[in-house]
Amino acid sequence: MRTQLFIGGEWCNASDGGTFPVEDPSTETTIAEVASATVDDVTRAVEVAHEAGREWAARVPRERAEILRRAWELLRENRQTIAEYIVRENGKALPDAYGETDYANEFFRWYAEEAVRNYGEILTSPSGGNRIVVMHQPIGVSVLVTPWNYPSAMATRKIAPAIGAGCPVILKPASDTPLTALLVAEILTEAGVPPGVMNVVPSRRSGEVVDAMLHHPLVRKLSFTGSTEVGRALLRAASDCIVDCSMELGGNAPFLVFDDADIDAAVEGAMIAKMRNGGEACTAANRFYAHRAIYEEFTDKFAAAMEAVKVGPGLEPGVELGPMVNAWAIKDIHRLVDDATSRGSEVVTGGAPLDRVGHYYPPTVLSQVPQSAEILREEVFGPVAPVVPFSDDDEVIHAANDTEYGLVSYLYTGNLKRGMAVSERLEAGMIGLNRGLVSDPAAPFGGSKQSGLGREGSHEGMMEYMETKYIAVEW
Repeated sequence: MRTQLFIGGEWCNASDGGTFPVEDPSTETTIAEVASATVDDVTRAVEVAHEAGREWAARVPRERAEILRRAWELLRENRQTIAEYIVRENGKALPDAYGETDYANEFFRWYAEEAVRNYGEILTSPSGGNRIVVMHQPIGVSVLVTPWNYPSAMATRKIAPAIGAGCPVILKPASDTPLTALLVAEILTEAGVPPGVMNVVPSRRSGEVVDAMLHHPLVRKLSFTGSTEVGRALLRAASDCIVDCSMELGGNAPFLVFDDADIDAAVEGAMIAKMRNGGEACTAANRFYAHRAIYEEFTDKFAAAMEAVKVGPGLEPGVELGPMVNAWAIKDIHRLVDDATSRGSEVVTGGAPLDRVGHYYPPTVLSQVPQSAEILREEVFGPVAPVVPFSDDDEVIHAANDTEYGLVSYLYTGNLKRGMAVSERLEAGMIGLNRGLVSDPAAPFGGSKQSGLGREGSHEGMMEYMETKYIAVEW
């Protein structure tokens, strides 16, 4: 288990010798002490990355693609180990960890294919005076800041397109879950990623070290996944040096079930949209709206499915829901449940933290939730589903869009025409139409409004790490 910083292809301690503990959420015990990077450490990482990036950017696309392909192969071979790392430091159930690992690995296969597709264009100026030649070049040193909920996938979704584009990277993983990121760095080195192109700097001094990197003149790109609140602060810091930013921020995803929906399919989709990763996902369905004609049937079936979920340590056989990541997560979840019940919501199942070692919260369904409840305004990062009745399309579309967030929306209907019409009116960057899952390495992942800037995945994901250059030429 690697616990040091990874800078310039070498494992090293923090310059001041500092470390921080990483906890197993299922036992509340420390499983590792990890080096905590200082400003001096990340400054060195930026300078090392810049030097390594010169040669990496000059590599032909096929060479970069072959390394990415080899990384995918090695990550697949280490699937079991990566999944177990995720369970140990994040807490999620092993089936969820396997799902994350497979998703994370696919970004390397996808960008091994995309790395050779850096398309440009040649146009004739409308005046006829010259040609317009457009090309895309690597943007340069890229700082990647990732959250704790997907320790592997949120890293690979950024690393693969960045190095495929020809950029060196400095990954700052969440301090709750740095071990998986360090393991990925070790595997990428074996795959042939050159020293300095991939650097990992865990730190408990998150704000201080990220701010230092954003104010370093050699840093040209920031890619951040996390809360909207932190994203706003990073955008302010990035503005000082005009650092290009990609932001995948918070969500408050609505899940709409219309009166013509297949209820069993809707419940199945709701379980995927809500319980994937135990609800600790920005794409997790946060607010459920069911038409009054089918409200009772949907709520009852949904609650029965939630009640049947097995809760326990993530590595135990049959467990579908592991612990939340830490004690603060439990407090935030229960605060929202308490607020909802105090305003008249009914607890159909669950509703209180489990009295056992570890950070456990049971699958919870709340019915008759009033619009005044905070749980409909805030993102609940856990296995809690408030269900609200509605009467017509306009009413529910207004309710779904009544939020500062716009990451993803879900809807179930038996009428494709209705589904497409509603999808067009929903203010979100992604729509799950009769599906509880939208994430795909080949699809442009991202949101509207205060859910973010830019896209990850698809060809667009690699273009986020490119600068467009135009050459005016005559021949």
